[in-house]
Amino acid sequence: MTHTVVSSATKEVIIGFDQPFVIIGERINPTGRKLLAAEMAEGDYSRVESDALAQIAAGAQMLDVNAGIPLADEPKILAECVQLVQRLTDAPLSIDSSIVAALEAGLSVYQGKALVNSVTGEEERLEVVLPLIKKYGAAVVAISNDETGISEDPDVRFEVAKKIVERAQDFGIPKADIVVDPLVMPVGALNDAGRKVLHLIRRLREELGVNTTCGASNFSFGLPNRHGMNASFLAMAMGAGMTSAITNPLHDPEMQGIMGGNVVMGHDPNCARWIKKFREPAPEGEEGDARRSREGRRRRRG
Repeated sequence: MTHTVVSSATKEVIIGFDQPFVIIGERINPTGRKLLAAEMAEGDYSRVESDALAQIAAGAQMLDVNAGIPLADEPKILAECVQLVQRLTDAPLSIDSSIVAALEAGLSVYQGKALVNSVTGEEERLEVVLPLIKKYGAAVVAISNDETGISEDPDVRFEVAKKIVERAQDFGIPKADIVVDPLVMPVGALNDAGRKVLHLIRRLREELGVNTTCGASNFSFGLPNRHGMNASFLAMAMGAGMTSAITNPLHDPEMQGIMGGNVVMGHDPNCARWIKKFREPAPEGEEGDARRSREGRRRRRG
């Protein structure tokens, strides 16, 4: 089994086919969040702090940190946010940027083994990102598109993922440190998007032997009841072999889909986490009555 191990200074998280599904909290991202972007640009990270703590409390095992703000000093902001979040929580981080200087700034201050988000199959991108991954001993998300763009053909996307894995190995980066994003398409626009990506996830697991992740909310884009659709997709993706997702843990339907998927996959022994989360408390007074009954039986036996 392929294990992708990421860590903070004190805690490891293992992404793997025989492991519980890893939830990477997506909230620390100013894209589409004007207030957060404005605050981060001014050096106000109070919302970053509250988002980090809320996502961990909701069940995220890792956090994605992005500081993509137009005209701002992204390397400086990303490094400061990485340091802040690492002071708040021991969860490992995904350092997320399309700017190489920002990735290096985040990696240079990170304590542990980070997940870098991301590298694509474009040769120019491979040549600048993969040396960083090797230098800092990180793992990396490999997005399955290249110079030709994003193919709707899942077999073409498989070949791009395979190319990235092979090029990474040329740099001395093991396959276990590559987490492939198969690129989830919106099912509302492409009717066979679900079937195609599940086919690709299975191939990535069975033929390439790599762990996978995705931006789960892409699947439901443009649809009503997006959270219900995301939950259905995530559970089925887990069955096909997906091992992690970048998603919002504050949404209950998605979390229920993931927790249920862990039960079905045998990654929640005795359904312990499911029962702890969802078992209704005993009616008031009933627990005390049951305890007194047990004590009475013990006295009679004595």
